[in-house]
Amino acid sequence: MILAYKTNTATKGLMLSHLLECNMDFIPPLSSRVDIISYVDRLIARSVFFEAWDGSKLVGMVNAYLNDMNSQTGFITNVSILKTYTRMGIASTLLEKCFEYALKCGYKRIKLEVAQENNPAIELYSKMGFKIIAESKHNFLMEINIADKKQ
Repeated sequence: MILAYKTNTATKGLMLSHLLECNMDFIPPLSSRVDIISYVDRLIARSVFFEAWDGSKLVGMVNAYLNDMNSQTGFITNVSILKTYTRMGIASTLLEKCFEYALKCGYKRIKLEVAQENNPAIELYSKMGFKIIAESKHNFLMEINIADKKQ
């Protein structure tokens, strides 16, 4: 299998079907936290999307809000990989592509929020260099200084 990595090419329909297919793999399920159709509308309007494709199938996606140049901090709002494509390095590759893009745009840091019970995601983010900077009742706020990664 040869995957293609692209930026900002997925249509609303493909993003929606991807997130619906991944819904129950989120911890907790995505639909328990957001209305998925409205969420896709927000993603299309406000985020940069980094995509992994197997032919015409959208198999992985990272969405980042890169719209706060004052703080030079971006926010990753979604990391989703179809279950049959997990553990193949796709999420790591998409995160790296997000970091590269954000650096070129002048960002220095990226934050994300993850459920405290989502051990696989926390392990991935820690491996990528994210550190826990705050916690709430159910989530960790993690941050990476991407400016350090380019050295």
